[in-house]
Amino acid sequence: AVSAGGFHSLALTADGAVWSWGDGGFGELGHGDQHRQLQPKKVEALAGQHVIAVFSGRYHSFALTADGSVWSWGDGDYGKLGHGDEQRQLQPKK
Repeated sequence: AVSAGGFHSLALTADGAVWSWGDGGFGELGHGDQHRQLQPKKVEALAGQHVIAVFSGRYHSFALTADGSVWSWGDGDYGKLGHGDEQRQLQPKK
């Protein structure tokens, strides 16, 4: 599966791994930084999780795992990551 946000993309592989690329200015790529990725890079913070769905918003991203957990990262304005705050998350957070 592939999801395209405003300036970044996510890909979900058959084995449940998540890859991201594009603009990372808000941490929406999930690599622990705010750098741009010109080629797909595996989101290592989700290693060991069996992701079954991904969604990319304009400056944020979500992953749903097989156990029903929701992980989110990127721009947290307006509480859109669902963590109870407006903090930017540079890596996936449950």
